[in-house]
Amino acid sequence: MAIYCAVAALMAVLAVEATAAVKARSVLILPFGAAELGSDEQWVGEGVAQVLMLGLVHTPSLLQVERSRIRPVPASGVWDEQAAQQAGKTLRADLVLFGEVKRAGDELSIQPRYLELRGDRLERVNLDPVAAPAAALPEKLRGLPVAYARSLKIPLTDAEATRMHKAAGATSSARAFEGYVRGRLAAYRGTQEANEAAVDLLARAIELDAQFVAAQFALGVVHQALGNRWKAAAQYRAAAQLDPQFPESYKALGDLFLTAPRRLYDQAVEAYTKALEVRPFYAEAYVGLGDAKAAKGEVDGAVQAYQKALLHNPLNPKVYVSLGKIYYAEKGLYFESVNAYKKAIDLDPGYLDARMGLGEVYEEKGLYPEAIAEYKQVVDQDAKNTGALYNLALVYEKVDVKESIALWERYIQLASPIPSEKDWVDVARLHLRKLKSQLDKEKSN
Repeated sequence: MAIYCAVAALMAVLAVEATAAVKARSVLILPFGAAELGSDEQWVGEGVAQVLMLGLVHTPSLLQVERSRIRPVPASGVWDEQAAQQAGKTLRADLVLFGEVKRAGDELSIQPRYLELRGDRLERVNLDPVAAPAAALPEKLRGLPVAYARSLKIPLTDAEATRMHKAAGATSSARAFEGYVRGRLAAYRGTQEANEAAVDLLARAIELDAQFVAAQFALGVVHQALGNRWKAAAQYRAAAQLDPQFPESYKALGDLFLTAPRRLYDQAVEAYTKALEVRPFYAEAYVGLGDAKAAKGEVDGAVQAYQKALLHNPLNPKVYVSLGKIYYAEKGLYFESVNAYKKAIDLDPGYLDARMGLGEVYEEKGLYPEAIAEYKQVVDQDAKNTGALYNLALVYEKVDVKESIALWERYIQLASPIPSEKDWVDVARLHLRKLKSQLDKEKSN
């Protein structure tokens, strides 16, 4: 009953508070086109985008579309106006920031642009170009986020502009900046080999500038992706010590605490709270705080945190996935759970956690075709998703034993080399033996 009341309260106030909040716009930040540069300089286009992401995160008026959602690269390999417009429409962004980088003699010439999408209307805006020798690139780019904010008529206090300027100028070393950008590019590829390359590049950036907070943090993210939790935590702490006003470090520590085997939920709450003290409109930290409270059984507190996350970012699909989990765990709010997961998928069709959650709800209710459809969507988008393969094999046991056997064999082949999957692989082998035995008996009969 407690959760039902909390959910009812949430649904009742969301519409009111969402309309009362300051209208924020979703912004898609694309790598600047650098096709005219030599191959050794084309990273600069990504570098401009990284500066904008670091700086513009400090205004609640812009909701950045996550970089992971920018999947397909244009056929031309360059984000020109046509490609930028199409990406903006696909991801339902209000604004698309892009531009070009060219060489003009001894200097790089950067032309910042943006598109404002208003239904069928399109507004094109060019900002003043920025010229910089390669050695002065970090210094010249640091003013670009504020320039965009001014052009977009975003009100900034002096303190906000200063913080934005500082964050965008994360390093004064051109070589460290290059290592950071190349490291981020490698990490975006997401493979083991690419992440290992990213570790080397980011570590080199930190060697060149030990005060480079964004690089310290990015190195922690890559270590975490590689499964090196202790190294990740060390990097997050290093970033927090260098800049106590860098909330991403506290939020990332909260995520580590939340997923720790020892159930460090109180520490997670403390870390998320610290992140929110630094950035009160940090929606992702509210999601983490809600997840930590939910793990502690504090349902009302969890829902309140999710409510605040939606207030600051109503386009955040992670909030709806977290709500879906709460509804599902209670087993009495099936429709609310399904609707929450569907809302997350509507906001981000590529958000695999939402499809996994929806599949689990369908499976729990015995809706096997629907569950299979969701798990297949996950596998289609990520063929190496062991969780989806495992669940898919399990569901197929109910409807098609032969297909289940094939899926268990596929899962075992994929998951066997992964140490963290060992126990699950052992269970899968038991299932496989049971099904093969069952099939043999049916044939003999």
